Amino acid sequence: MSGENDLIKLYSGRILALAAAIPHTDRLASPQASVKRRAPLCGSTVTVDVVLDGGRIAAFAQDVKACALGQAAASVVGAHAIGRSRDEIEAARDALKAMLKQDGPTPPAPFEDLEVLRPARDYKNRHASILLALEATLEAMDQALQADCA
Repeated sequence: MSGENDLIKLYSGRILALAAAIPHTDRLASPQASVKRRAPLCGSTVTVDVVLDGGRIAAFAQDVKACALGQAAASVVGAHAIGRSRDEIEAARDALKAMLKQDGPTPPAPFEDLEVLRPARDYKNRHASILLALEATLEAMDQALQADCA
């Protein structure tokens, strides 16, 4: 019963509020790149559309089909993705991964609200879903940057 209570505590009011308010959920009409990522353990998916300008995200959209934890992460990512460089998105992803796997520091600004997901570090089966939005965004940025170079 204790494990069940811990899981209930994991889904805090803040996580649920973020999950209910995911920004940029309409797909882009003409993205430079569109990437769908799936978490194999739970089946969560995130599809990200991007348009870059000068190596920074100028337009961003996401279609999120994930648990509340994945939705909360996507909410934070969506709130801050526009205007970010690939290096900033990668730093956020790497910091989030370290926070979950090694109890590392909170991701850097403007992604510090991902701290709300720290209690999920004990639920390894949820990590992939939590990382989906950042990983899909990075992959979409890579595809858009490659298309610009071609």
